[in-house]
Amino acid sequence: MKQPRAGTTENISVSMPADLISELRARTGRRGVSGYIAEAVRHQLAMDGLAEIVASHEEEHGALTEQEIEAARRELFGEEGSQDAGRNAA
Repeated sequence: MKQPRAGTTENISVSMPADLISELRARTGRRGVSGYIAEAVRHQLAMDGLAEIVASHEEEHGALTEQEIEAARRELFGEEGSQDAGRNAA
């Protein structure tokens, strides 16, 4: 099976609840629905990859400690993001 080249696009059909589509169209502005959905999928794939890394680490080394989680937050989001993440989790 031939893989698409980077930068090429392909049309697909996606079904979503009507109220979600309505809100999506109201928020997309000039970027358009396709660009918005592509960015959302890119983000979700990155989060899925991160979850796989965490699961693999925990399988080998046990559950992450609060200190390890806090260090990862600082690495990903900086000091300010780390504090915000802690407040949002409470």
